Amino acid sequence: MKRNLIFFLLLLAACTEKAAESIDSSDEKEQAYIRAIEGEDEVLDPEIIKKGEVLIAYSDCATCHKSDKRAKGPAFQDIAKRYPIKEVYVDLLARKVISGGTGSWGSPVMSPHPDLKEEDAKAMVSYILSLKE
Repeated sequence: MKRNLIFFLLLLAACTEKAAESIDSSDEKEQAYIRAIEGEDEVLDPEIIKKGEVLIAYSDCATCHKSDKRAKGPAFQDIAKRYPIKEVYVDLLARKVISGGTGSWGSPVMSPHPDLKEEDAKAMVSYILSLKE
């Protein structure tokens, strides 16, 4: 009985250690995936954020993106974690939405949206960046 208890405690300790290693490894992978860019956030206009939210709701974005978890593309919240809220990044990401591309988040391809107005793309990006936790 005593030997079984010792065996159980050793097994429990080994499993706990492996679980802790797995959690640490998962956090490191998540940080590497997001690769946050340093920078102070600027204030976003609430009206533009609301417009962006509506535009995204009526777009095809949900085909590849979810708010809080990866799908074919990155989660909107992961995008918000990567980029500081700055006009330069709003412009950059709006152009990416319009022109499409690949490589920023691994191998998924961002479909181009050439008919989207730049102003609307900026509003959509502003909404996405507003999702920082």
